[in-house]
Amino acid sequence: MTTTGFDEQTRETEIEAIKKVVAEVRHYQQNELPDDFAALFREDAIWTTGHGKRLFGRDEIAAFTHKVLPGAMKDLTANYEVVHVLFIRPDVAAVKVRQWYTRDGLPIEGEQEGTPMYVMAKEDGRWTLVACQNTTVLDS
Repeated sequence: MTTTGFDEQTRETEIEAIKKVVAEVRHYQQNELPDDFAALFREDAIWTTGHGKRLFGRDEIAAFTHKVLPGAMKDLTANYEVVHVLFIRPDVAAVKVRQWYTRDGLPIEGEQEGTPMYVMAKEDGRWTLVACQNTTVLDS
């Protein structure tokens, strides 16, 4: 049973719009653009970083990003792949992402992947990040 209330074509269109936001996350991170990155979040968003730091609100997310992003992507390429989208409602989606880093196009020995979860909401015709959790995948 689905509760999304829209047809398959509309669903695919919305997934493409969500993928575009995830691509913007990648682009802004890769190009170390903290203001553009923070603008992807709703004003009252929450974000837990891959190391467990909890950030509340776009201003706090922006302040943190301004501290850690400059220089972080030197010699690295961030890669993101949307692997699953669960529409909770037509305007709310849980988005599972695969995240990994490469150097010169090659996987980095010993580098762990990430598995972010983005809860996104569509407001004023635009998908925004609302509640996000970055998680590192530990080898088992």
